[in-house]
Amino acid sequence: MSLRAQDVTWSADGRVIVDRVSVRVEPGSTLGLLGPNGSGKSSLLRLLAGLRKPTGGAVLLDGVTVTGSAARGRRGFARRVALVEQQVSTEVDLTVAEVVALGRVPHRGGWGALSEPDHAVVAQALDRTGMAHLARRRWHSLSGGERQRAQLARALAQEPRELLLDEPTNHLDIAHQLDLLALVRRLPVTAVVALHDLNLAAAYCDDLLVLAAGRVVAAGAPATVLTADLVREVYGVRCVITPLDDRGTPHIRFLPPDQ
Repeated sequence: MSLRAQDVTWSADGRVIVDRVSVRVEPGSTLGLLGPNGSGKSSLLRLLAGLRKPTGGAVLLDGVTVTGSAARGRRGFARRVALVEQQVSTEVDLTVAEVVALGRVPHRGGWGALSEPDHAVVAQALDRTGMAHLARRRWHSLSGGERQRAQLARALAQEPRELLLDEPTNHLDIAHQLDLLALVRRLPVTAVVALHDLNLAAAYCDDLLVLAAGRVVAAGAPATVLTADLVREVYGVRCVITPLDDRGTPHIRFLPPDQ
């Protein structure tokens, strides 16, 4: 991965949120970020996206250090790296197509009318995310799941090489969860995806990075990382893990507290 973290630390209000985390992803693969609430997943994604400046270590793009201020001001960075956050709101009354078209801003010289190639990219992004039929709908009329898919379409319109997604399956029904993660796997991008659902992570991610209290506690292939001991230690729950297929993809069955 051309975008990577090297011993990155980030603190806020005197508390360490991300603690000496390194992230390397094979080009074209999907890395799943796992961990309980407050483990630092969202903060790490924002560091990788250049929206926060590390208090230690470095985020690098093609070997060049990225800082929060420089990343936001560089059109080239936005052409390469796209972030889909959990919650995105706007007070501006835009249509879905207009929201998705914002992804073309890094590729254009200004805020003028979209070119024909821009329109084609926007249309493809809407189609890929199953949002083409909602292109004329107003943003404020969308459900949470529809907004999530619209934001993914906006990110796809950036035509990134690195795609960062923070809990992209939130608000989605199971069919759209599966469609979204399958789409991410098909895209010609290197992806880092924060997820809560361990079974989805095992099924759709090439490798996993597990965080707890801001630190890396496990990293590697799903079959290696997802063990009953790790789930108990990190999440505080008991489970039974069985292989799902010939590749050894783990399937996790959680046990009630009284078992």
